[in-house]
Amino acid sequence: MSTDPPPGSGPQPPSPEGRRPSHGDGPWGGGAWTGGGAWGGGQGGGSPYSDDPSAGMPPPPGEQPPPPGEPPPPGGGPQDGGYGGGPYGRDPLAGMPPLADSGKRTLARIVDLILVGIVVTLVTWALRVNEYAVNAGNVQVGKSVAQSVVGVVLYMAYDTFMISRYGQTLGKKWLGMRVANLDDGSTPSVPTALARAAVLWVPCWFCCACLWLAISGGWSFFDRPYKQGLHDKAAKTVVVSTG
Repeated sequence: MSTDPPPGSGPQPPSPEGRRPSHGDGPWGGGAWTGGGAWGGGQGGGSPYSDDPSAGMPPPPGEQPPPPGEPPPPGGGPQDGGYGGGPYGRDPLAGMPPLADSGKRTLARIVDLILVGIVVTLVTWALRVNEYAVNAGNVQVGKSVAQSVVGVVLYMAYDTFMISRYGQTLGKKWLGMRVANLDDGSTPSVPTALARAAVLWVPCWFCCACLWLAISGGWSFFDRPYKQGLHDKAAKTVVVSTG
């Protein structure tokens, strides 16, 4: 009697559907994020930036996954004896390039303010709506408002075009950082870049521009874990280093 196992039994090679994407194909310049669901969840959750080869894989021998429909037990992943470790599973920063320093972000914003400010001055002067081009220092309200409108429109147009096209303004490019979508690291689309710029600049029509820019941009100094400004939070973007 033959002792050979019947056809179809025994170890089988992994199916093509079970293969994970390589680390060299992703929009972060280092690999597509892996796992199932919007957060790369797989069986125990995970980060959208995770390239951990253990993510979504079966548990080690002797350990059982949680039953379907039940939340995973606390822990930091299979290496810690758990499947998850927080609301998003593993470290949400795993696989992401280093987040840009908030101080450098502020400096890049100042550079952009100066560059676009020069253009705003030239355009408003050409349109004769510059608030300082009046007789005897008598500032006309209509001209002041018109100058503010021109300024906000130009700043929004600059941010939207540069971020959606290159992922960087000139200030960010010179200081080695870029804006990326939080969920997958890709360059923001035009609607996303426009929404980000609108949150940053439209309130400047209604309040002191310097105050709002300080609040929105300065939020990144205290925000965790992604160092997002208020405009980043609205657009679901992050600023990461490129150097």
